Amino acid sequence: MADTPDDTPPESKLTRTKQEWARLGRFLTGRQERPESDRLPPGQHLVKNWPVLDLGLQPDVSAERWRLQINGAVEEPQIWDWARFQSQPQTEETTDMHCVTTWSRYDNRWAGVSTRDLMAAVRPREDAAFVVLGSYDGYTTNLPLSDFAAPDAMLVHSWEGRPITKEHGGPVRLLVPHLYLWKSAKWLRSIEFRTADQPGYWEVRGYHNRGDPWTEERYSD
Repeated sequence: MADTPDDTPPESKLTRTKQEWARLGRFLTGRQERPESDRLPPGQHLVKNWPVLDLGLQPDVSAERWRLQINGAVEEPQIWDWARFQSQPQTEETTDMHCVTTWSRYDNRWAGVSTRDLMAAVRPREDAAFVVLGSYDGYTTNLPLSDFAAPDAMLVHSWEGRPITKEHGGPVRLLVPHLYLWKSAKWLRSIEFRTADQPGYWEVRGYHNRGDPWTEERYSD
């Protein structure tokens, strides 16, 4: 992927622990279906705070230094700086979020640029089917284009009326509310549209390739 770090983030106690969870299938409940009225996915518990999880690195990227490269299978590759990002149509959403480590938080207020507006700007080719997201800490994750283009998916810069803090992935992170939160890359640096899938950091370490909380897609088979 162009203009993204070539070095893989270093292993840490957290990454080794989460790989062991994948090996053991930890947190799986075996429940596969939910009534439509059930808002909390299986195996999850509610929290009021926002727990911080990362690879042990929290890159310090100011809005002035931040750049987002958007390339691959698109008609109009672009590089956005902060001013260009802010000049895009701005969207507000209130959504829940769900982490694979079993916590969920309801009614989060976000502001940013919808992924659909981003796609309108770069015009993915007809053969584009996936995206790979790259972060300033070297993290990567992959998504089918259909999930990336969900109606409430966003590149967010604000949470609860304030700028996203560094610990939560500021100045810009992805937010795909209907998938586990590891798919919502923090410290977003690049978006590559692809014709073929390319599993990311956790996906090659035993985590599910998609990550649907309601069917407990925590780990690969």
